[in-house]
Amino acid sequence: MTQDAPEQRPAPTEPTSGAPTRTGAPTAAATPAPAAKALRGYRRIAIVTLVVSLSITAVVGIVTLLSGDFGEVQGRVLGTTLLIAGASILALCHLSVVGRPVRVVGFVGLGASAVALVIGLLLIWTPWYDNGGGWPDDLWRWFGITSIVAASLAHANLLLQLSGRRRSAVRIALAITLAAIAVVAVMLVLPLISEWTIPGGDGGEYWRWFGVIAIIDALGTIVLPVVALLVREQPAASADSAAAGATDAAGGPTFDDGRAEASAPDALEQRIARLTERTGLDRTALLEAALDDFEARRSA
Repeated sequence: MTQDAPEQRPAPTEPTSGAPTRTGAPTAAATPAPAAKALRGYRRIAIVTLVVSLSITAVVGIVTLLSGDFGEVQGRVLGTTLLIAGASILALCHLSVVGRPVRVVGFVGLGASAVALVIGLLLIWTPWYDNGGGWPDDLWRWFGITSIVAASLAHANLLLQLSGRRRSAVRIALAITLAAIAVVAVMLVLPLISEWTIPGGDGGEYWRWFGVIAIIDALGTIVLPVVALLVREQPAASADSAAAGATDAAGGPTFDDGRAEASAPDALEQRIARLTERTGLDRTALLEAALDDFEARRSA
């Protein structure tokens, strides 16, 4: 009779010394973050475009003053560079929230800014005296509408950098200010869309209420950043990680027995919170930027 071969057991993949094993260990830590790199690239493009446009505007203005020759071409070049500079400023405001959960507002603002830029270029470079003046009136109206929407969203996006704050005072002030921005924008757009049938012949009451809301808008814009600076923000709590069930308060992996790895002290959390306030980036964007910088140093 042949003796049965001994049973083959799979070799253990983790040490059996009683140490807890890790689950869900991150595997993408060593990979670059293309979203963060692309966002930084878009911001760099907007800044370069802004600087170039303002430089061209300055050169045209200097040449015009020195030569005394300001014709139609110089006026169109000057208007184009100023328009592109304004669009670049709005794009920087919209890009400030692209790395945050409210990124959809930034994308909508970018779209509105692009439409306003295209319409503005058409208004600057098309000889309207050939078509009787009907089309330019419509374009001017839509240029005003899209410009109001783009500027209002840029204003909101700058304040939405505080959307991650957990203090009730900051959240309430932010909600009131954003509502005021929306009402001001709607009250400015309605007359343009309705061809001034709104507010009608006697618009005194309409514009009085517009002034009230605009004052609230301006007050919130000034007071909200001050409140955010005075009201100290607490470090991120571990409740979000407990709900996720896989990471601790610092975003680290958990052990098999459910206990979080206590390797990140409170000082690290406070440092991340301070960097978030100072740079306007959320936690994910900060970690991606740190990983990108670390990989660049390692590969250098």
